[in-house]
Amino acid sequence: MASESSFDIVSKMDVQELTNAVHQTEKEIQNRYDFKGSKSSLKLEKDALIIAADDEYKLNAVIDILQSKMIKRGISAKNLDFGKIEPASLGTVRQRLGLKQGIDQENAKKINVLIRDSKLKVKSQIQGDQIRVTGKSRDDLQQIIQLLNNADLPLDLQYTNLK
Repeated sequence: MASESSFDIVSKMDVQELTNAVHQTEKEIQNRYDFKGSKSSLKLEKDALIIAADDEYKLNAVIDILQSKMIKRGISAKNLDFGKIEPASLGTVRQRLGLKQGIDQENAKKINVLIRDSKLKVKSQIQGDQIRVTGKSRDDLQQIIQLLNNADLPLDLQYTNLK
């Protein structure tokens, strides 16, 4: 009798790589001519990144730089949850970017529905902030990974513990 194969679907961000991307962004802001004398800054907190700038144009430029640094370091922009732009002190603007870690219940249900609708002989179950997929055929599991990679989900998914 064939044994069951399984893997976990997770959504995690490498915080160390994000920290490095933030530091690189800060360095570039200090060296760029269009940011001379600017009050632009980035502050990394436990579950958010706060960006402050002189105006919306500079704020968008900082976010652009940050996203390019993140992509170079293998961090998906899907891991950021953009808050609204709000006014800050001394005529500056600020935006809070939430950092997504784990799969929330709503997206976990969407993923489960996608897996169920695929008609492959696999089972999926939500386990906290990750999803375990089991099946007899490794080929079916590979097809599920392919299906999820091609689906337009608002999360950056990783696949771990393939057994």
